[in-house]
Amino acid sequence: MQTRRIFFSRLAVDSQIGILDHERGARQPLHIDAEFDVAIHTPRKVDDIHEVLDYRRLREAIIDECTRAHVDLLETLCDQLQTRLLADFPDVMALRLRVGKPLAFADCAAVGIEVTATREVTA
Repeated sequence: MQTRRIFFSRLAVDSQIGILDHERGARQPLHIDAEFDVAIHTPRKVDDIHEVLDYRRLREAIIDECTRAHVDLLETLCDQLQTRLLADFPDVMALRLRVGKPLAFADCAAVGIEVTATREVTA
């Protein structure tokens, strides 16, 4: 199977995330790097957005999932993102998400979680 990779580099989203008292009720930035391996079922015949996975839809889903409600842990948010993206986009065969909190510590650029997932292929 042929695939095409869509990627986002450092998508910035303000999210309600964290277990510490000062994180509750406040928004903080997240930086998201994401890669999606998308199945190519047939070669494109025309230059038409309807023949590809529109990456605007992926971006909207990521932003919506990161801003819809408070989440305590980055691990939970990554799991929710992974589940939604695989459910909403059946042509995504594999994904890698890296979600970082750039303001968590003063002595590093960010701390975060990375998850990968591959869709089960049925014969």
